[in-house]
Amino acid sequence: MTTQKFDLGGVVVATTLAFTPDPSAPAGLAVDYDRFAAHCDFLIENGCRGVGPNGSLGEYSSLTDEERRNVIKVAVEAVGGRGLVVAGVHGVGWHQAVKWAEYAKEDGADGVLLLPPTIYRANRAEVIEHYSRVNEVGLPIMLYNNPIDTKVDLTPDLVAELAQLENVVAIKEFTTDIRRVLEIQELCDIDVIAGADDLLFESLVVGATGWFAGYPNAFPKEAVEIYTLVTDGRIDEARELYRNLVPVFRWDSKTEFVQAIKLSIDLAGQSYGGPTRPPRGPLSAEHEARVRRDTQNALDYIATRSSRVG
Repeated sequence: MTTQKFDLGGVVVATTLAFTPDPSAPAGLAVDYDRFAAHCDFLIENGCRGVGPNGSLGEYSSLTDEERRNVIKVAVEAVGGRGLVVAGVHGVGWHQAVKWAEYAKEDGADGVLLLPPTIYRANRAEVIEHYSRVNEVGLPIMLYNNPIDTKVDLTPDLVAELAQLENVVAIKEFTTDIRRVLEIQELCDIDVIAGADDLLFESLVVGATGWFAGYPNAFPKEAVEIYTLVTDGRIDEARELYRNLVPVFRWDSKTEFVQAIKLSIDLAGQSYGGPTRPPRGPLSAEHEARVRRDTQNALDYIATRSSRVG
């Protein structure tokens, strides 16, 4: 089954997931679907192209099967056709990823984000089979290259081979190697999507066509503005805004990125971040102080900039 290529330009947010205390839930934390729905609406209302539930930032690996599927249903309903829902369908093996892709298709997602096999360090043939099997589901696939966590690198030549699958339409690039954008574009015709928040400006300038992002959870309006300024060719303005936000964006590439982004959401005060499920624990006192400092500096700059413009 072949799908049509769909537009991934803009900011698609790898959504955080809200939890609420509940002694009967896993680790004493139940998924707060109402707050999650409100957060998805908040992102779309602030100009984001779409949402990406059930990624690492969405703590998918800490969810029960029922919770994981419900998250997609809630995201689809909350977005309501106003943008894209690109569902994370990561799995240890292709049989699991196919199951999640089939659920995503049945539940109304527009496309899927897919890592290579997780936990197990797959070889090239196993990676190709993994994506080939999910390709058969018939939803557009955004490859996700994150060798830092998976230990599997989707090198440009491998990406070019995977791009021959009819439903592979894009790759979220998270190697932090800016050279990959042009290398991939030279070898195949798929969208290269910026994956690391602290390489966003550089990736867009060199030719990335979208941003699948973490920190727009806390700063959606400003994230969309950076993207728009670059794509409109207003590079100096984009660089100035980015330069003042990138210190907090750097937390997206650190081990504690989920906790950091959720804290930044709470400090920004427009949506809800809240706690994380195990194995992610609270930030250390040192890290919390640094996240608070970096977030507050960004908020202060945004406030000063708004008053100056106003």
